[in-house]
Amino acid sequence: MDLRQMQYVVTLAEERQFTRAAALTGVSQSGLSAAIRGLEDELGTALFERTSRRVEPTDAGRALLPFARSMLQQAAAARDAVVQAGRELSGTLRVGAEQCLGLVDVAGLLERFHRRYPQVEVHFDQAGSHDLLDRVRAGDLDVALVATTEHLGALPHTVLGTEPLVLLCPAEHPLATRPRATWADLADVEVIDFAPSWGVRPLNDAACAAHGVRRRVRFTVNDVHTLLDLVDRGLGAALVPRHVAAKPQAARLRVVPLPDDAPQWVVCAVSAPRERGASAAPHLLELLVGGPGPHTLPAPV
Repeated sequence: MDLRQMQYVVTLAEERQFTRAAALTGVSQSGLSAAIRGLEDELGTALFERTSRRVEPTDAGRALLPFARSMLQQAAAARDAVVQAGRELSGTLRVGAEQCLGLVDVAGLLERFHRRYPQVEVHFDQAGSHDLLDRVRAGDLDVALVATTEHLGALPHTVLGTEPLVLLCPAEHPLATRPRATWADLADVEVIDFAPSWGVRPLNDAACAAHGVRRRVRFTVNDVHTLLDLVDRGLGAALVPRHVAAKPQAARLRVVPLPDDAPQWVVCAVSAPRERGASAAPHLLELLVGGPGPHTLPAPV
């Protein structure tokens, strides 16, 4: 058993589907499936039960999980210890992120950075993506993890991943049983959405406007869990990135795919222009996109 196999096992157990687990681990779906089958052959037992809808760990898979996580954590700690011994970094790093980005484990990222560079004083703020971009331009943030590719201008940025938007609604909603919602279906639907500074709000507004859909935003929120609570109470439907629909708080809700031309949720790491001087930002970005460390991009729901 090697570290890559352990990363596959942990990610598949967390995501419960091959498509998303493959995307998060940077391998093709067929490659991930083959790797899991190879490990099952090596161990002589099935680690996952596959159905047409979900993938669930077997008893053997659940027994392996704590050891797989431990192997990944120890490997990451070893790499961090080596880096820390070879590079002494100090100063201040100012980071901002939108809540519940899904494609990035922000808390895990900050933990690993602190472990590698304990002399760096890290300041972290949470806000909407467009507010964070304004703060990067103003020089108040060194790095922002945002859910938008709009209005980036000349700011250095790296796309970390994409995922589709879906319609989230209560079980009794008229669209709850549709195999796929059309743009016409969304006309005059009462909607719960985020404030305009959040990355998904301009996506929703622009897509609906482009298809002539009249939006009826009844509730505007600044918190993912409040949105899920309002949808669960039957106060409206919401267009959200797919990972939000996978949260435990959304377990009673229905997920309806959107048309194929619906916009994609895109997560980016945006940094301040390099000419502003020395910064610890490149070292954070190195952890985010440059190495095989576990649980840097995959995020718990």
